[in-house]
Amino acid sequence: MQAIDWSEYQAFLAVARTGQLARAARLEGVDATTMGRRLRRLEARLGTTLFEQTREGQSLTEAGEALLAHVETMAQAADTIAATRDEHGGLAGTLRVSVSEGFGSWFLARHLPDFAREHPNLSIDLVASNGFLSPSRREADLAVMLSRPSAGPVVARKLSDYRLRLYASADYLAANGTPQSRADLTQGHCLIGYIPDLIYTPELHYLDEIEPGLNAHIRSSSIHAQYQLVASGAGIGVLPCFIGDGENGLVPLLDDVHITRSFWLVSHKDTQNLKRIRLFKQWLDRVVRGSHKVLMGV
Repeated sequence: MQAIDWSEYQAFLAVARTGQLARAARLEGVDATTMGRRLRRLEARLGTTLFEQTREGQSLTEAGEALLAHVETMAQAADTIAATRDEHGGLAGTLRVSVSEGFGSWFLARHLPDFAREHPNLSIDLVASNGFLSPSRREADLAVMLSRPSAGPVVARKLSDYRLRLYASADYLAANGTPQSRADLTQGHCLIGYIPDLIYTPELHYLDEIEPGLNAHIRSSSIHAQYQLVASGAGIGVLPCFIGDGENGLVPLLDDVHITRSFWLVSHKDTQNLKRIRLFKQWLDRVVRGSHKVLMGV
C-alpha cells in the first residue's frame, strides 16, 4: 500500500476551504503549479476527480465533498497533536495571523519581534493585506478584523477601539489653506480615500460619515499608499491615529471630526485553546492595553 502523503491532503483542504487554487497556494506557501501537482497526484491515487473548474474557481465534486469530511477530521487530529506537543514544551510549528494592512504594518509589526523572541521555535506568518484570511475556513489561526463575523464556527471578541482623523501635510496646508469646517472640505481641497467599489468592508466608508456627499479625488485600495499621498502633500485624508500621529510631520485637522472603529479578535472554535493561539491572544491583549492612547489618538 502506498504511503499517505499528508502534503497532498493539505493541498486538497486548502483548495476546498478557499475555493481558489492560487489563494490556496499562497496559504500553503507554495506556488500554484506545486499546488496543482499535489492535487493531481491525490486524484490519481484515489482514482477520482475532487474538483470541478468553475468561473469562480474550484468547486468540490461529490467525491470531494465526501473526502473533505475525512480530511477535516485528520486536520483536527493534527491540531490536537500539536496542542499536546505545545503543552509539554515550548511553542513550535506555525502561527498564521491575518490582519488589516494598516494594523499589521504600522502597529503589530513594531511589537511582534518581542513575541518572536519569547518563542524562537515558532514560525509566525503575519498576513497584512486588504481583506482577511478566514479563521472559519482555517486559512489563518487568528484574525484581527474590522467587524465581528456574523456566522461560522468561530469565537470573536472586541480587541480594542481605535480612532481615525483627518490629516494633511504642512506643505499642503501652506499651499491650499487649512479647512475650518467640514463644509470647507467640499471646496478647493483634494481629498484622498479608498476606491469605493474595492472597499472590502463597510467600516472603511469614512468620507460620507464626515460630510454627506464628500468624495475622494485621489483613491487607493491601500492605506499605506493613502498615507504616502497625504505625507507627500497630495491632499487631505482619513488615517488611523496610530498612523497619522506618528513622527511623520502630519497635521491633524478639525478637532470635532473623530471616527471610531473597532478591532475584533477572531479564531476558530476548535483551535482557540491551542497553546500557541492562546498565548498569542494573551500577549496581544497586553500590547493593545499598553497602547490604548496610541490607538485612540490621545
